[in-house]
Amino acid sequence: MRSYLDFEKPVAELEAKVEELQALAARGGPVSIGEELTRLEVKAARALADLYKDLTPWQKTLVARHPQRPHFEDYVAGLIEDFTPLAGDRKFAEDAAIVAGFGRFRGQSICVIGQEKGSDTKSRLEHNFGMARPEGYRKAVRLMELADRFDIPVLSLVDTAGAFPGIDAEERGQAEAIARSTDAALALGVPNVAVVVGEGGSGGAVAIASCNRVLMLEHAIYTVASPEASASILWRDSGKAQDAATSMKITAQDLLKFGIIDAIVPEPVGGAHRDPQAAIAGTGNAIDQAFARFAGMSREDVRTERAEKFLRMGRKPVGA
Repeated sequence: MRSYLDFEKPVAELEAKVEELQALAARGGPVSIGEELTRLEVKAARALADLYKDLTPWQKTLVARHPQRPHFEDYVAGLIEDFTPLAGDRKFAEDAAIVAGFGRFRGQSICVIGQEKGSDTKSRLEHNFGMARPEGYRKAVRLMELADRFDIPVLSLVDTAGAFPGIDAEERGQAEAIARSTDAALALGVPNVAVVVGEGGSGGAVAIASCNRVLMLEHAIYTVASPEASASILWRDSGKAQDAATSMKITAQDLLKFGIIDAIVPEPVGGAHRDPQAAIAGTGNAIDQAFARFAGMSREDVRTERAEKFLRMGRKPVGA
């Protein structure tokens, strides 16, 4: 059953009427129903396209968090063959918020690391809503170093509101673990590509997204802190999250303009949750193109290219 966001109410009403007419037509209703059904289907499709053509940053935030949006496990199932997850950080414990392992992407060996939010109450609790503790980032470092040792490229699928802010995580060195993971990603001699498939929140996202190429789905967000957290910090009022989302420039379109990301992956009309298979297939093509750029490049050139990419973000243009 499709779940609608608040701003999708006009489309929901039209599609509900379409479903009513479809049910009536299936029962052998009058011929005129077919004409009315076609008219309403066209109207609903046009309304959906018009709505998604000009979403606000806050609306994109809601789409990025949509419960039916494809998650890490969906992308792995659709893109990675023979995926074998590896567990544990070899220091403290296993963290299910970050899933990582090895498989084959279009015939080539690959290391895949990403946050899994879960798709129902049980799995969301199991994966801690995609918010990793230090052991999750230490597991990511372990797999990145293993991939580097065997010359296997690394793919990161980013989807988290941020690292887990609990006391236990802080006691075990959350900030240090995030910093180590970021450093490990930047030091790789193999190419790495990150895709922000939903939310890219704070250091919890950067820890696995410090890559040669950073892609974002069309309606994903990538931000230093959630709009709610930013509103609480700036105005001491989380109710101003919509204002924060607009001011922070968190959309793929803004971030591409600023050079923070490298490419936008188009989504099906109405968002990735409307047609997950198409969204996953399009993401796979974008990943393939991103990795193709580094074919035959030496390890040192891969590192240099990545370092220059991030250094450019902090430099002023000549004459500015």
